[in-house]
This record gives sequence, structure tokens and C-alpha cells, in this order.
Amino acid sequence: MLELRSLTSDDWPLWRELRLAALTEAPYAFGSTLAQWQGSGDREARWRARLSIPGALDLVALLDGLPVGIASGVPGEGTDNVELISMWVAPTARGKGVGDYLIQAVERWGAERGVTTLRLSVMPDNRKATALYERHGFTDTGEPGDLLPDGIGRERVMAKSLAAV
Repeated sequence: MLELRSLTSDDWPLWRELRLAALTEAPYAFGSTLAQWQGSGDREARWRARLSIPGALDLVALLDGLPVGIASGVPGEGTDNVELISMWVAPTARGKGVGDYLIQAVERWGAERGVTTLRLSVMPDNRKATALYERHGFTDTGEPGDLLPDGIGRERVMAKSLAAV
């Protein structure tokens, strides 16, 4: 059975466990690095703050009771959009609809907020994630995303209208 659980700052140990797993398993997929969240970066206050972004939705996906994925919806820069961030599904749960479920939940959350657009950034060479997002109606905005660590490339910015959600 697939279910979602909304998190609060008190759930920081679970978020920490899954976020560190994500950064370990798929370092190519995130702008953050494992090193940034370990050592001096691995503090309870920092994890709690991550789960305390005003107006955000932080989710954990549970498959047969086991935590297997995370995603967050956060307010965007403008009043008409929100962003999907920190999306990850454990390799053992891929292909089982977990990513679809997480995206749909963030879409509903955005639509309930009355915004018109859901945006995200994805690494340009992350073809599987890009295919998942395209299946859900996201398209490339053509906007330059954040600069990649190589100092040359940029994240790919994608967006989807929430008018029909």
C-alpha cells in the first residue's frame, strides 16, 4: 500500500535519514551535496529549519509502511507559483508509482493554494527524472537555472500549469 505522510519539524530525524540517503544514492540529482549536510552541517536546528519553511508542504512516501521517498512543495518567488523540490524515490521503490504519487500530491497542494504554476529544477542529464516530469505535463521553460558545480552548465527549469488540477 502506498501512502503519504506530511511532516513537521518534529519529524526531522526521518527527513534527515531519507535526505542523506538521497544525497548518497543520487548525488548527480541535487544541487546540494552530501558533504554540505554532514559534519558541521548535520545539526538538528538545520534539519528542523528545513522542515519549517513558511507555507511549505514536506512529504514522505510510505510503501507498505516503509519510508521510500520524499518531496516538498514550497512557495515560489512570485505569488502565482510554487516549486517542487527535494524529490527522491529509493531505488527499491522506483517503478511502483511513488514518484507519481508525490508529484500529484504537490500539484494538489499548489492548486489548493490558488497558484497557477508548479515549477521545478532538474539536472540536465537526469533523463529518468525529466521523463517522469514530462509524463506529468511539465515542459522546459527555457529559463536559465542555477549554475552547476562545473561553473558552466545550468539546471533545467520546468513548469506545469495547475489550471486543470
